[in-house]
Amino acid sequence: MKVLLLNGSPHAEGCTYTALSEVAKALTENGVEAEIVQIGKKPVRGCVACGGCAGKGKCVFSDDGVNEFIEKMKGADGLVVGSPVYYASANGTVECFLDRAFYAGGSAFVHKPAAAVASARRAGTTATLDELLKYFTISQMPVVSSTYWPMVHGSKAEDVAKDEEGLQVMRNLGRNMAYLLKCMEAGKAAGILPPEAERGAWTNFIR
Repeated sequence: MKVLLLNGSPHAEGCTYTALSEVAKALTENGVEAEIVQIGKKPVRGCVACGGCAGKGKCVFSDDGVNEFIEKMKGADGLVVGSPVYYASANGTVECFLDRAFYAGGSAFVHKPAAAVASARRAGTTATLDELLKYFTISQMPVVSSTYWPMVHGSKAEDVAKDEEGLQVMRNLGRNMAYLLKCMEAGKAAGILPPEAERGAWTNFIR
């Protein structure tokens, strides 16, 4: 079993990374492989609704890591997305990244447990979490929770390292993710498979 942890911060080893590392550590300790994927500082363009990804499972823009991430997700069993708070919402780069990854590679995410993590100096974390969770709930992904909202606070990694409750929440999140993955694996072994989604209805409300 493997979980991808997407670091939506431009800082490779900053606050968001520190939080995700704590989740990854708990996953590893519970027998689940964890890989942190860094978006980095390079530009990530937003979706332009060209439709070029239809039937391909990848975005037509192939120079910023989105398609590589989709391929990684095909072989992964779970996902954790971490983002710093920018103006009380997720980092714009991770929004663009997720818009295209989920739209082009939607089938790679279905029925895989997911969780969101937010990092802030002070506020805006719950709005950011709400924003990130919407990607999961439109894609039939079971949302993994913790013992508090999954957030950490601090202006730098050293501050987050002192956020004892925040790091505790991260560890509990990792343990809960590992537990759910093992339950799903046991269910599959017992012949319990994910349901087939009903498709076909497309209602427009503008007449």
